[in-house]
Order: sequence, then structure tokens, then C-alpha cells
Amino acid sequence: MHDPRLLLDPEVDAAAKLRRRGYVLDTDRLGKLVSRRSEVISEGDQARARSKKTAADVQAAARRGEDITGLREEARQLKTRIGELEEEQRQVEAELNDLLLSIPNLPLDELPDGATEEFAEQVRTWGEPPEFGFEPLDHVDLGERAGILDLTRATKLSGPRFAVFKGAGARLQRALAQFFLDVHTREHGYTEFAVPSLVTRQTMTGTGQLPKFEEDLFRTGVADRELFLIPTAEVPLVNLHAGEILNLDELPLRYTAHTPCFRSEAGSYGRDTRGLIRQHEFSKVELVQFVDAGSSREALEEIVTHAEAPLRKLGLAYRVIKLPAGDIGFSAQITYDVEVWMPSQRTYREISSASDTGTFQTRRAGIRGKAKDGRRGAVAALNASGLPIGRTLVAILEQNQLADGSIRIPEALVTYTGFSVINPGGTTS
Repeated sequence: MHDPRLLLDPEVDAAAKLRRRGYVLDTDRLGKLVSRRSEVISEGDQARARSKKTAADVQAAARRGEDITGLREEARQLKTRIGELEEEQRQVEAELNDLLLSIPNLPLDELPDGATEEFAEQVRTWGEPPEFGFEPLDHVDLGERAGILDLTRATKLSGPRFAVFKGAGARLQRALAQFFLDVHTREHGYTEFAVPSLVTRQTMTGTGQLPKFEEDLFRTGVADRELFLIPTAEVPLVNLHAGEILNLDELPLRYTAHTPCFRSEAGSYGRDTRGLIRQHEFSKVELVQFVDAGSSREALEEIVTHAEAPLRKLGLAYRVIKLPAGDIGFSAQITYDVEVWMPSQRTYREISSASDTGTFQTRRAGIRGKAKDGRRGAVAALNASGLPIGRTLVAILEQNQLADGSIRIPEALVTYTGFSVINPGGTTS
């Protein structure tokens, strides 16, 4: 949620910033709504003051035995007018609120121009993409040959874009989740949470999923109760503090959670239809930080290294890129993508997005800050995938495949899985 005064400030030039991300800000409509709200509030205050004075005049005139017919009529008219102004104020504020909720975050000036990944800036790479003395298989062929992945039965159960893992595949998924949580809680100081997978409309609105992305969300309910399945644990983790005042002296707060995630992927059919890259249901370990707003840019540099850490421990080649202004998410003011090497596609694919949302989400969720000495300050929220289970599993299968179709398990995971190799047919050793 934006401060409309900031959006209308010529020195900020929000319209120009938003044009960089392909959004046209209707400053005329916004300005008229802000002005009308101020006018209605002022007129209402004046009417209530006159009404209070008229009520006193009625009582005084009655005590003097004077005719109060005219004063009573004036009081009645003022009461009617106050009701009209209050209703108009509600309507104007609702329209203004709807407009503000639809406006994306302002991108930072440092972002490159452009609307697609081809305009991204490469920040760094880590590891060497593996070279094979044979034609590498993709993760679907590897998983099916190893007997750990069954997409056919998943489709029978739920339709396309779902997966069934079995045996060593299911165990590998469980091992990855535990490994990621251990890295982030033990080494990076995150507090682990177990949070609901169903949340309210207000909760979804707090992090920016609603109203913009309603078509991408799975919605359910019982009777008149409406709930949404979370697309990421960022949603409940950020909203844990919705409507609260955080102690600035206790920041930063670092939270993590492993949850299922649900996305309809509306409009994406035809892309990544094979395998695990784009699923309706997947699981992910998410990282969220609350920091003093003035230090959010530095915190982003930190949180992206936290997202990278498991990839390094697993020995998976990857790169980090800074997205252009037109390709960042709705709530972000700057985003780094971590992309892991996929041998079957001979390219890097996104495995984590690390975003600084500034005060965009905290304003929407009503999260404020106050120090022990009474100083008030703004709180910023950041998030990063740390990491998705499915896409990490894809990278492990493809980067660690052997000529006979077996898959070598990274050493860092062996204590979690209990095996170091998955053989064709699903046996382990």
C-alpha cells in the first residue's frame, strides 16, 4: 500500500518510476480522489461542529422559553448532511483504497531497464556447470528410470502439473526440507515456524497477492467462510505481525517455514509443461526478514547469500542476476534471482527470488515500528526462497547423473538420506 502523498510528490516522480515496470499511474484520478477525501473530511468536521453548536443553541433557547422550531429544523438538516458526508467519505476512501492496492511497488533507480530476463544484470556465478561424456537426460527421464517419480499416476489423481514421489524420491524430498531448515536455523539465525496453508483474503492482501493475482490463487471455503491456499510461506510469515507495532531495537527478525505452496499458474499453460519446473503444488522453505526500513537494501544482500548457501553446500552450479525494473514482482522494489544450471536445457533456471519490498508490504499489513525510547520508524520486509524442494531435486538429478542413469547424492545430504546413490530401478546404495 502506498502513501498517496508520495505518489503525487513531483520530486519522487512515481509515474516515471512505475512506467519503467510497465504500469501507467493515473495521477489525475489519484489526485482528484485525494483532494475530494480531504474536502469531505473538512466539510464533515465543520458540519459536526455546527451541529454541536446548534444542539447547544436549542437547549439554551428552550430554557429561555423561546421558539425552537427553526433551530430544530437546522439541527435535523445538519444531521442529514453529516450522514451524507460520512457515506461519501466511505465511498471515496474505498475507491482510493482500491486504486492504491492495485499500484505496484516503485522500483529502485539502480535496476536496469527492460521487461524480460534478457535485460537482467549478472551479479555472480558459482561452480562450473558439469560436462558429461554422454547426452544428459532430463529429470523426468531420470526420475522415471530410477523409479522415484510418477507423473502418470499424479495426473490420474489430480490432473496435470502434479507429481508423485516414491521410495528414494520421497525420502530425498524430506531430506532436502530438513537440510534447508537446518542450514537456515543453525547457521543463519532464522526462527522456524509451522504456519497454516489456508489464509484469509485480508492476509493475502497484506503481502500483495490480492487483489492483483486472484486468478493465480486456489480458493476454497466452507459455508460463508472464504480461504485461500498459500502460494508461498511468505504470506503467513509476513502477516504474523499484521496490525502490530514491532520493537525497532529487536530488529532484524528472521523467520523461516517449510510449507506446501499452491499456484494455478494462470496464463502459463504451454510453458514448462514437462516435469517439475512449474507445478500446481510444490513445497518450499521460505525466508522472511523484518528490518529497519533504512537498512533493507543491505539486508537484501544478506538474504540472497542465505538462499545461495544450500546450493553451495550441495555443489550445484548457479548464478545470481539482478532483474530489470519491468520483470520484478508486484510487491518488490528490487529482486535478485538465483538461477541453477539445468544440463538438459543447457541454461540457468530460477530456483530462488530474493526481494526487498521496502515498506510496501508492511504498510499494507499495518506493521509499524517503535523503539524503546519512543522513536517511531518504518519497518521493511524481505523474502527469499531458501529453497524450493522440487526445483532443487531437479538440479540434483540432472547435475549429478551418471552414464548408467544412476544419480549421485551430494555429500551434504547423505546423512539426511541414508544413501549416496540412487540406482536405476529405485535401489539405493
